Amino acid sequence: MTTQIVFNIDPTIKAKAMKRAKHLGVPFASVLKMATRAFADGKFNIEMVPEEKFNPKTRRQIEAALHDIKERKNLVSFKDQKDLDDYLLSI
Repeated sequence: MTTQIVFNIDPTIKAKAMKRAKHLGVPFASVLKMATRAFADGKFNIEMVPEEKFNPKTRRQIEAALHDIKERKNLVSFKDQKDLDDYLLSI
């Protein structure tokens, strides 16, 4: 026996999900059933973390900082905690 579930979803998200399911050759209803089963079995977890949206200036600053970190540029390193404390007190 099965039961029917009715819920509201943004039409844009639904269209994208249906298109992806079709591309994979899977009925959209099967995707929803598989996702529900995986969630019930503990194989699909949901983390409620809001997506960060920055204004353009802040986004550029963050991207520049991440680029510097990857390139190991503009970094300050400290030998010990005292060295760090002295630096922070000097600025």
